[in-house]
Amino acid sequence: MSSSVQLFRDQKYQELKGQCLQQGRLFEDPEFPASDESLYYDSAAKGNVEWKRPQDLCEDPYLLVDGMSSHDFHQGKLGNCWFVAACSCLALRKSLWQQVIPDYNEQEWDPKNPRKYAGIFRFRFWRFGEWTEVVVDDLLPTENGELIYCHSNVRNEFWSALLEKAYAKLAGSYQALDGGCAAEALVDFTGAVAESINLAEGKYGEVISEQMKLFEDLMKVHKRGGFISCSILSSGQPSEAETEMGLVVGHAYSVTAISKLCLGERLLFSFKAEKLFMIRLRNPWGRKEWHGAWSDSSKEWKKVSDSERKNLGLTVENNGEFWMTFEDWCKNFTDVDICRTVNTSYFSLHKTWEKEMMYGAWANHPEPLLNRSGGCFDNRETFLQNPQYLFDVKKAEDKVLVSLQQEDRRKYKKEGKGDNITIGFEILKVEDNRRYRLHKLTVQERVATSPYSNTRSVFLRRSFQQGRYVLIPTTYIPGVPTKFILRLYTDVPSKLRELKADRPKMTCWSLLCGYPRRVTQIKVHSAEGLQKQNRSGGADPYVLIKCENQSRRSPVQHDTTSPVFNTQVIFYSKDIDSPVTIQVWNSNLVSDQFLGQAVLAASPGAPHEQQRLRLRGRGGGEAAEVPGHISVTLLCSDDLGEL
Repeated sequence: MSSSVQLFRDQKYQELKGQCLQQGRLFEDPEFPASDESLYYDSAAKGNVEWKRPQDLCEDPYLLVDGMSSHDFHQGKLGNCWFVAACSCLALRKSLWQQVIPDYNEQEWDPKNPRKYAGIFRFRFWRFGEWTEVVVDDLLPTENGELIYCHSNVRNEFWSALLEKAYAKLAGSYQALDGGCAAEALVDFTGAVAESINLAEGKYGEVISEQMKLFEDLMKVHKRGGFISCSILSSGQPSEAETEMGLVVGHAYSVTAISKLCLGERLLFSFKAEKLFMIRLRNPWGRKEWHGAWSDSSKEWKKVSDSERKNLGLTVENNGEFWMTFEDWCKNFTDVDICRTVNTSYFSLHKTWEKEMMYGAWANHPEPLLNRSGGCFDNRETFLQNPQYLFDVKKAEDKVLVSLQQEDRRKYKKEGKGDNITIGFEILKVEDNRRYRLHKLTVQERVATSPYSNTRSVFLRRSFQQGRYVLIPTTYIPGVPTKFILRLYTDVPSKLRELKADRPKMTCWSLLCGYPRRVTQIKVHSAEGLQKQNRSGGADPYVLIKCENQSRRSPVQHDTTSPVFNTQVIFYSKDIDSPVTIQVWNSNLVSDQFLGQAVLAASPGAPHEQQRLRLRGRGGGEAAEVPGHISVTLLCSDDLGEL
């Protein structure tokens, strides 16, 4: 975790605690008072609530009793099962919950020194790209002497109730936590990257190969410290209705284990029965469990040895935690939220990712060149009026993870604007030397589209070929302003940066040496019929594209006389008569061989469609023909901001 921690409302824990101890009083938080305004954003919602401190509810309060576990707490009256499910996941990872509850031993009640207690606690959440510390007092909402929201199974344990209060303070009120997605809270607890999967759309319950891929992926996520939660979409059924098999609709469950279960030795020679793919879930209510195969007291467990049961931690009691087969899970649940803790440490046995993060915003402006809220790709006239980010893939192929997260909108619920905005992004393969914003889509390739969703974040995993790319985050509808953060993970540094300039900058130097007058885009698609250069009848060709004193070289294509290049470049030239020369070379250890070239006039009147050109030797347009043709698209404009 970064050493830099932001203070919410600029409240300093140690300073406030010191003042309270010096004055002999318990802390009362003026920023989140024990009143209805902290409970509700809707003024019509009122309740018979009494705020009490833990010592008013029991004789020996503690922050933690016997450590933390996923069985520690229940949901209460608030519709925030998603938050409680996230807490269940957090409780499984001590290293992570210690980030959320810093110096928990120092914050703990000390029965031997009650005068050291000041009724103040602090928690840390990863909010919009940085860790934020939130201070709260210990006044908790009760009815009839009982906590009404999140509470522990143990009457004198209060970490979950206090954590919920700190999270409600961030959101503006307890009521603002009503309804949500477990992935949101998990990201706030850990800084992880969230991904949502629709199990029904992906047909994971039907296609066994896809089911096995998902199982291996989720098991890897779980082993590497990630988190998983799941739910059943209501689709016409009342929320919190119970299915025939005991599962609750519209309710968030946390995944607490994923395992391959080995059955008894008598099944050793039956390959299909040797192992079962299993998943363990927890209902935040602490009751209501799955009634199907492999439920707590089902006959299937008789096939499992006592030692295996002990390894799995099987308990036959209605505590809200249960096992089921992965196949049954895929068939009964509809949505899964995955939070990946992406490893960026160089001191790790696992794959290490290079991380880049950018802050941005969709903002309206009447001037098209300054507008940054153009909507999704369907809005062809305004799509490129969004923020644009450039990144490079340096390897021949690299897996790229992208997370786009909008600012949390719960704080706007009081104003009636608390719903998430539908967001997503496009990734375009662009010219290898592009440095300015895109204004028109011509030779660029649309290579990836994220899901568009009204969740707080959207995620994409994809492998990309070597080259330069522009990532365009968008709202679905144009003209919706809000802030976002963009995180990008690659195997080698990607140099992610925002494209802000529309054209080359006019400087004192350009007054002396000349300013570009023409912009030219070239895409070399492919070549065919090149001269054979080795005994196997192939070649290792690449193209060199030149204009004025600028040049770009493509990657080498190996062992082929009909290479596919798909190389794009863009040139800003001062001399409008400068031609474009495209040379084909054969890569060689000692000395590269020239295979031919094509020379094109770079003028706005040149054909815009793809051209198939004969290769010629060095010299002017009348140079001798050599074997091979090359396919090229060329576009020109004297408006430097057009392409």
